Amino acid sequence: MEVLAITQARSGSTRLPNKVLKTIGGFTLLEIHLQRIQKSSKIDELLVATTVDELDTRIVEIAKNNGLPFYQGSIDNVLDRFYQAAKEFQPKWVVRLTSDCPLIDAKLIDSIIDYAIEKDVDYCSNTLNPTFPDGMDIEVFKFSALEKAWKEAKLDSEKEHVTPFIHKNSTFNGLDLFVSCNYESDKNFADVRLTVDEPEDFEVVKLIIEKIGLDKDWKEYTDFYLSNKEISELNGSSKRNEGYDKSLKED
Repeated sequence: MEVLAITQARSGSTRLPNKVLKTIGGFTLLEIHLQRIQKSSKIDELLVATTVDELDTRIVEIAKNNGLPFYQGSIDNVLDRFYQAAKEFQPKWVVRLTSDCPLIDAKLIDSIIDYAIEKDVDYCSNTLNPTFPDGMDIEVFKFSALEKAWKEAKLDSEKEHVTPFIHKNSTFNGLDLFVSCNYESDKNFADVRLTVDEPEDFEVVKLIIEKIGLDKDWKEYTDFYLSNKEISELNGSSKRNEGYDKSLKED
């Protein structure tokens, strides 16, 4: 297999429990997320990686209902869960997505896949130096890099999250274990928040979908967010990557 996309989804969340199961217009956020990813023309297979926790049974049901494979693995060691999910398929390239990004853009996913393949790097993302909105986070890396990280990662923060070992040891950070590159937007939209991690984020995404629908691209959602101050002010003070920052402090 050439390209396998894996999206992480679980019910447990300290800031907004069961967030991926919240509904907008009759669809869960997870269903919206999956349906938007499936518009990609570069992904050969999309897999849902969740946990063995009984609370995540509903996530498995949603994967099945959408005709998608799934994997249930470790609750805390997300790197292992992700690697075990990918191992069966032995893809050349892996796309990592997260289900707290319901408005993820399939064309943007395809652009980053193309960029990674063209550059032939071990790791490519639009998050090393973020210029796209929070909620459009996409990572593309070789399965060989994932396997190396799975074998060699030692810190809890490197196991609670999938890619820190890779990008920390990459050329982007002046090291040579992995060759990496960043995919950037022409303008910086890093302050735009289209992810769902806090109650206010859910209200923002709900309002955007109710106003302009589910069929827009990332730039249309971004422009709408920026042009409606009453929406952007709802979650504008939230911080990016709080979960990873917390893991680093606990190392």
